[in-house]
Amino acid sequence: MSDLNDLYGDVILEHYKRPRTFKLIPDATHKAAGANPLCGDHIQVFLKMDGEKIADIGFMGNGCAISRAAASIMTQELIGKTRAEAEAVRAKYQAMVTREAGKPWEGGDLGKLEIFAGVAEFPVRVKCATLAWHALEAALKGKGETVSTE
Repeated sequence: MSDLNDLYGDVILEHYKRPRTFKLIPDATHKAAGANPLCGDHIQVFLKMDGEKIADIGFMGNGCAISRAAASIMTQELIGKTRAEAEAVRAKYQAMVTREAGKPWEGGDLGKLEIFAGVAEFPVRVKCATLAWHALEAALKGKGETVSTE
């Protein structure tokens, strides 16, 4: 299991150092910001919707390795999905990272996002792992305000 944890750690560090879709989308149709006052993370999520489909997605901001990697992998996993599909992934991800510590994740395939399953063991890091997802949810609902993890 140690090798698997090392691999997951390497993937998180890679996305932290070189985040994918780390970009401003000037013609975004939806956007929202998220803040985690406890550790100072700030993320902005930008969506370009084509009807109900996420045609383009990006994020900007600063944060810890978990929050930045979670935003990077989230954006990669959601591009091309519909609003409903994105919401379903968000709900599953939320259930995965907030499940009771010590319980294995058995809720379904989340692809690359499953590297964050271990966050459930560290409740203080859940806010880091879900920050971009809260901003995404606000953006999809058309709220331009900053959402907080507090």
